[in-house]
Formats: sequence, C-alpha cells, structure tokens
Amino acid sequence: MPDSLDRALVEATQAGLPLTPRPYEDIARRLGIPEDEVRARLGALLDGGALRRIGVVPNHYRLGYRANGMTVWNIDDAEVDILGPRVGALPFVSHCYRRPRRRPQWPYNLFAMVHGRDRAEAEAYAEEIAGLVGAACRGRDILYSTRILKKTGLRLGAAGRGD
Repeated sequence: MPDSLDRALVEATQAGLPLTPRPYEDIARRLGIPEDEVRARLGALLDGGALRRIGVVPNHYRLGYRANGMTVWNIDDAEVDILGPRVGALPFVSHCYRRPRRRPQWPYNLFAMVHGRDRAEAEAYAEEIAGLVGAACRGRDILYSTRILKKTGLRLGAAGRGD
C-alpha cells in the first residue's frame, strides 16, 4: 500500500519531472530522502499499478508537427494482435492501440497516432502503415487534430485536505 511518502512523491511529480539534468536528485532533495529511494518508490508504484507510466508528453505543435492524425484501421480480427505491435513499433507512431468496433458506424479496431509537419507527411506515414498491414486492412481513415487537448492524468490534492 502506498504510504504518505509515496503520496508526497506523486504530488511532487504529477505535474512533470523537473527539467534539470538530475530530476530525481532534485525531487529527493525536495522531499528530504535519498535519490535511490525516489527511484525505488517510483518503481514500486509502477510495479504495483498505482502509477501507469512515467513518460514524456511532447507538445507536437511547438516541435513543428502541425498535422497530427489518428490513423484508424479496420484490420482482420485474426491478424490485429500480430499487426498492432508492428505498427506501434514504427518510429513515427507515438501510440497505437486496439479498440472494439462500433458497427455499423465505426468499423475500425486499430488506432495509430502519427505526427507530420504537414498533411502530406502524415499521409505518407499512413501509406507506410498500409504497406505493413497489407491485405488484412479492410478500410482506413485519418482523423486530424484541430486543437490541443489536456495532456494530463489524475491530479491529487494536497495531503490531508480530503481530496
């Protein structure tokens, strides 16, 4: 079970790690514990499922990627579990996952986010995915982002406030 120090660690990191050369050391200093304890506790929280992941959340627009498209694919059910990880491993795919279809309106079961500097680049990436999935694909589309949405997870309130 996470304890009060784990909660303090989550609160100290939930808005992001410090943008410094040694972020875990900085957090350790702030909490008054050794850096290796910060790392061990975060690892235990990940292993125990209290944290889902620790990762980078880039702002693609600020990096020059203006055509951010969720490619959606209608992949044969017998092949989607094999092809999904291959699509997800492509260097231009930021995330990829399988979802249930919602027929008849929504036939797609594989989603892969691509980021291009323009739509032509994003569409070229979609063509590369199409080549990889081949005949298992029965249909596809690209849904382009029109605005930046909140990119944060759950936020804890201050300890002791009952949040």
